[in-house]
Amino acid sequence: MRLKSSIWVSAYLRRCQTEGVFGAVRRRGAEEAGAVFVKVAHLDGNAMLYGPAPQTVYDESRPTERLFVPASPQPVPEQSVEERLAKEIKFDPDTWIVETEDRAGRHFLELAKA
Repeated sequence: MRLKSSIWVSAYLRRCQTEGVFGAVRRRGAEEAGAVFVKVAHLDGNAMLYGPAPQTVYDESRPTERLFVPASPQPVPEQSVEERLAKEIKFDPDTWIVETEDRAGRHFLELAKA
């Protein structure tokens, strides 16, 4: 069974804090199973967006993990990320949005391998 989204977000923010990275919940989604998107602001007008990996990349032996994929291969202007997030919220109103700030772009997410 997968962790509730609210618990995962709390643990993720604690991890960021222990690494000296500021993070906050910008939008609360469904408590139990809302999709989580993480915006990493690079503090130079650019950002990266990480979203849930497609179901097809999950390892069947570890189905409870949350895997993420970047929305783009490199940082993009923050406005582009905000536009994408607006679309995601329209598509799924239960979406969570977490934002962190780190000049180095550290995100502490286990990324899916394509």
